[in-house]
Amino acid sequence: MTVPADLRMIEVSGTEALWLLEGSAQGRLIYVQREVAVVRPAVHVMEYGRLVVRAPVQAAAVPGRALLTYHVDEARTPAGTGWTVSAHGPADVVADPDEAAHYRRTLPGWSHGPHDTLLRLHPQQVSGFRLVRGVPGAGR
Repeated sequence: MTVPADLRMIEVSGTEALWLLEGSAQGRLIYVQREVAVVRPAVHVMEYGRLVVRAPVQAAAVPGRALLTYHVDEARTPAGTGWTVSAHGPADVVADPDEAAHYRRTLPGWSHGPHDTLLRLHPQQVSGFRLVRGVPGAGR
């Protein structure tokens, strides 16, 4: 008889969490609208310590310097392994037309028009976990 593997979450350093975030391309933007948490699919790029996010959300729904959370993960379901990272901080809409044009060319969007917004998130808190399997009782 085999003993089932232990599923655990191991916290990673902020540096490793940023490294995982930079190595991914898609995630979810989370913000509060009318006292309800709203989650939207998004794509991102990390540049100069800022996270530029393109998401199908109206710019008016994200007031200036709103506190937002961006979540990225890679979970391998059958194995129960992977990682998860969240970045939280103030964000503003990318308003410069040249900068916006650059990110619209480089970040693919899900929608166009009023529901296509580019945001610059300034991460103040970044946390992450690795999802691992281990043998029960090992290392305890």
